[in-house]
Amino acid sequence: MSKVISHSLFTDFDINLFKAGKHFRLYEKLGAHLIELNGVQGVYFAVWAPTAHSVSVVGDFNFWTQGEHELYVRWDSSGIWEGFIPNVEKGTTYKYKILSNNGGLVTEKADPFAFYCEKPPHTASIVWDLNHKWDDSKWMKTRKEHNDLDKPYSVYEVHLGSWKRGEGNRFLTYIEFAEELVSYVKEMGFTHVEFMPIMEYPYDPSWGYQLVGYFAPTSRFGNPQDFMVLVDKLHQAGIGVILDWVPSHFPDDAHGLGYFDGSNLYEHPDRRKGYHPDWKSLVFNYGRNEVRSFLISNALFWLQHYHVDALRVDAVASMLYLDYSRNDGEWEANIFGGNENLDTISFLKEFNEVVYSNFEGVQTIAEESTSFPMVSRPTSVGGLGFGMKWMMGWMHDTLKYFQKETVYRKYHQNDLTFSMTYAFTENFMLPLSHDEVVYGKKSIADRMPGDEWQKFANLRLLYSYMFTHPGTNLLFMGCEFGQTGEWNFQESLDWHLLQYPVHNGVKELIKDLNKLYKSEPALHQKQFSPEGFEWINYSDHQNAVLSYIRKGNDPKDDLIVVCNFTQLIREDYRIGVPKKGKLKEIFNSDLEKYNGSNVLNKEDLKIESSPYGGRDYSVDLLLPPLSVTVFRIL
Repeated sequence: MSKVISHSLFTDFDINLFKAGKHFRLYEKLGAHLIELNGVQGVYFAVWAPTAHSVSVVGDFNFWTQGEHELYVRWDSSGIWEGFIPNVEKGTTYKYKILSNNGGLVTEKADPFAFYCEKPPHTASIVWDLNHKWDDSKWMKTRKEHNDLDKPYSVYEVHLGSWKRGEGNRFLTYIEFAEELVSYVKEMGFTHVEFMPIMEYPYDPSWGYQLVGYFAPTSRFGNPQDFMVLVDKLHQAGIGVILDWVPSHFPDDAHGLGYFDGSNLYEHPDRRKGYHPDWKSLVFNYGRNEVRSFLISNALFWLQHYHVDALRVDAVASMLYLDYSRNDGEWEANIFGGNENLDTISFLKEFNEVVYSNFEGVQTIAEESTSFPMVSRPTSVGGLGFGMKWMMGWMHDTLKYFQKETVYRKYHQNDLTFSMTYAFTENFMLPLSHDEVVYGKKSIADRMPGDEWQKFANLRLLYSYMFTHPGTNLLFMGCEFGQTGEWNFQESLDWHLLQYPVHNGVKELIKDLNKLYKSEPALHQKQFSPEGFEWINYSDHQNAVLSYIRKGNDPKDDLIVVCNFTQLIREDYRIGVPKKGKLKEIFNSDLEKYNGSNVLNKEDLKIESSPYGGRDYSVDLLLPPLSVTVFRIL
């Protein structure tokens, strides 16, 4: 008598959907599921391995013995092996021992659909459930009000392994983060947290971008329910959760997805499309229906079972182009002779359509570094369908400008103004991300020129300019208090720096910028529309000053922003304004509380009926050194 009982959770309809690439909840069928069959508790196992000759479940329940518990292959050519094993319990470790038809190769693989994995460097899957009593119903019911594109979107990017460490440099737990991180993010006023990949990954230096357990939060910080608690607590605090999602590539670790059943199952069989030369990793076969089902199911899994509010899709550019990081002869053109990966384009469109049609109030965000058109435009008009796209050009041009000594900035003002020539071609998020503080680039603070005072005045200027520029914002952890050392994924952030006024001043500035961004409709209501922005003067190169208007739905909410990119105080600096009244200073990055020099426009400024700069009215301002000043027209 077999130790595995023939049983299936699949219907014929499930199989047809799977083969067609349209089954988007595969996690309910494939993997390990605790069930009761004929009054007996146990686990139903199912795995896709069409090239296998046999598949055994091995684990601590059978002393990892091949052949003790062989699964049954389905008769419908789906390539799915399945069966029920009685008396296997939650917490059991297991893998699939696969004997391939391709030369009798035997591989031992972790479950691609496992909900929980052993803590690295161990690599087995763990039988688990997804039971959790959620307490975030208020957030989920009103999520659309927080997450729409005309709402404030200020993102704090976090690498959990190095945000803060415990005694002996140990990792904090999800439960500890649910207290410490949540209270900190709420204090700082960010609207969302973006977690660098928390899906299980074997290699710490990959920062999580080389995934193996696509359906399992990493066990480094606790179990799946512990991570649910963290999401739950963030939602209860009114903070949205974004996950980095990596459908672009995966590592070739022996227990992972690579050559899973002795064939190129998940990866593209053509090395020119199936191998990533930069990351020495494998690339998914986006043209294979079952792989598309796997990936889109994975996206929906985190939205459904972990109440995630947005997915930031990593390395989209590497997916879109057949010649990405490849030399001549290392890639093959598509059927139209171009370098676009048509399978990827089709996949990304379908991914976005399925996400947005299944979940209200969520967003998808593309990390896409090229000028590929219409990334954040609806698929109905030919776009890829993302909600937002990272504005990589703004990031590179702006940091390049800010690194220059102030005396040279007048020659490079186009580096700043150029972003407005394309700012509304996409729904852009302005990122200062983890990629900008590693590999010898220095921290953001340390890239600023001048002495300590100038460095931190420049930093406050940079962040204030960022928050008043059209688009949403993302700031990597540590940047919010001006960490001076490069990010080290193996250690905590340098929290001790907050004892120094220059660092605490930056932290106070970010808190106030988040308040300003959230409370002023002009800074978010039309953040993706040209109607929300108007130049006052972009051509004052000699003084290195920019001035512009940010607009909301109601003209009375309009704000005037003036940026002084030199350390000179400018008295009686005249700008043209659109109407009569008075100007009231509502924000100044040079305040004493930010460790600035406290050069202020203390009184309301009377607007004169004196034409200037092509406008009928004008006003004289006092511009603090290296500053952004924001005014309201009264």
